[in-house]
Amino acid sequence: MTGVDSTGKLEMLCSIGADHVIDYTQEDFTKNGQRYDLILDVVAYRSIFDDMRALSPRGICVMVGGSMTRVFFNVLLGLLISMTGSKKIGVLMWKPNKKEDFVFLKELFEAGKVVPVIDRVYPLSEVPEALRYLEEGHAQGKLVITVEDNGKT
Repeated sequence: MTGVDSTGKLEMLCSIGADHVIDYTQEDFTKNGQRYDLILDVVAYRSIFDDMRALSPRGICVMVGGSMTRVFFNVLLGLLISMTGSKKIGVLMWKPNKKEDFVFLKELFEAGKVVPVIDRVYPLSEVPEALRYLEEGHAQGKLVITVEDNGKT
């Protein structure tokens, strides 16, 4: 598995299982000649055509995040690309939670196959600070917001 992120997050990517890491501030993974069977794009910042260039002939690109304009564009263009070629482009949309999905996730967590990466923990009273930190783009994992009940977390 190859992970792509900024310099400060490469060590974290290795700690969660990346065999190879690419610092996007130094190298464009879509132009290095490597082909990928799956690209999971959690930011959807780059062009859909850039991601396509890095896909193997029957590769799949799934976009999870991005601006509403980018998501809309990627849904329309991705549908057209997927219908006319061997590469598949899609956008992961909200889907209702199913009990069996949570059971499966619980088993993965208990087996140590999925390890959550928590960057920082904030009390509810510090949500504005947490959001500022998140918007800076330096978070290396998730932020947890705790709710206190009678002085207990």
